[in-house]
Amino acid sequence: MVQILSIWFLVVAFSGAGLANAIRSSATRNDFVRWGYPPWWGIVAGGLEIVSAAMIAFPVSRMAGMVLGAAIIAAALLSVLRHREYSHLAPLSVFVTLIALAAVSS
Repeated sequence: MVQILSIWFLVVAFSGAGLANAIRSSATRNDFVRWGYPPWWGIVAGGLEIVSAAMIAFPVSRMAGMVLGAAIIAAALLSVLRHREYSHLAPLSVFVTLIALAAVSS
């Protein structure tokens, strides 16, 4: 049961984060630029997060989707820590926890 819930929470979380990044509110766009990424980087990040969500949703590609998702979250963590914007750590820790739960329980 934990595995199924963590997988579907991951799908929803990556889908939501992907949409938020792809829509690119001014705050999100400013975050990416402040961290040294080009202004359009939110579209790329959002697209990768949506692809990760889709891959996690299907058993045949689930492990690859979780690896992609873990890479995305690792890059986000490095950016946040490098720029000392610790307020972004709480949502990222949720992703880390869900990925760990899904990986351990599968």
